[in-house]
Amino acid sequence: MGEFFEKHFKLLKIGNITLSGNVLMAPLAGCTCFPFRLMARRLGASLAFTEMTSADGLKYSDEATRKLLFTNELETPKAVQLLGSEPNIFEHACKSGYIEPFDIVDINMGCPVPNVIKSGEGCALMSKPETAARIIEGCKRSGKIVTVKCRPGMSDNDIAIVEFAKICENAGADMITVHGRTRNMMYSGEPLYDCITEAKSAVSIPVIANGGIYSENDAVEMMRRTGADGVMLARYGFEDPLIFSELSGKTPAQSKHELLTEQIEITQKYFDELFLLTYIKKLTSYFMKKRHGTKQYKQELYRCGSAEELRRIIDKIFTECSEREERA
Repeated sequence: MGEFFEKHFKLLKIGNITLSGNVLMAPLAGCTCFPFRLMARRLGASLAFTEMTSADGLKYSDEATRKLLFTNELETPKAVQLLGSEPNIFEHACKSGYIEPFDIVDINMGCPVPNVIKSGEGCALMSKPETAARIIEGCKRSGKIVTVKCRPGMSDNDIAIVEFAKICENAGADMITVHGRTRNMMYSGEPLYDCITEAKSAVSIPVIANGGIYSENDAVEMMRRTGADGVMLARYGFEDPLIFSELSGKTPAQSKHELLTEQIEITQKYFDELFLLTYIKKLTSYFMKKRHGTKQYKQELYRCGSAEELRRIIDKIFTECSEREERA
């Protein structure tokens, strides 16, 4: 067993739900669809969130939203992330049929993307604490467990995490996740560990640490330096979901090649071929990162026009690259 499992892995209670561990998969646009969430959970993630979904967009009842929020009895507990800026819209969304299957609603108060900020959503809500509190209160009236994902603040000169964490707790939030980078840092730079530590010290609800975790050593360092209740992985969790097995003390029974084959089968069962091709090509591309000799296959991968063709190129990529690595 690794150091994280031996020293830091534990059960995590969120509201009235106790998770099997404290290793979570973040909401990730274009990535954390239903098939991926199932895989992450089976490999050891204690919880996996849907992709960020517009609370206001639920009213349009379109096919894209149905795909984003697809879930079934294989996924338990179920967690959705909502984006927006209006308390009444959040409350209505949480009480809607779309969100009914989900046990946990996470409120996005950390997205740094310019268009999101301009709309008063995501990280912009950290500058509007009263609105943020009313959003949490509205979501809580649905009876759901409510969590918040946020950042230390908008910039190095505008760190507000201690006050904001207290506001979230007082409004009824059951957990907060702190991405340890300010809005201006976007997705790069060393996490501000002290900010996560201060948030943890300020509240009694669980605080999850996110940002800059690309290995078990990074996860151990994050826990050691922050005292957080758990870790949340984002991009690296998609690139190498086997990390969830490392952190949770599980022995993975499948290779990345086998995981991709299984993901094709699951995706075919629940989604159309266009969705399958888009998702599996992206997942395969991430799985190919840092793998010797895979660049030459990128164009061939993205030219695939059917599920069967996709299977063939994936078999080719992982079989030929493995043979090449063995000869090296």
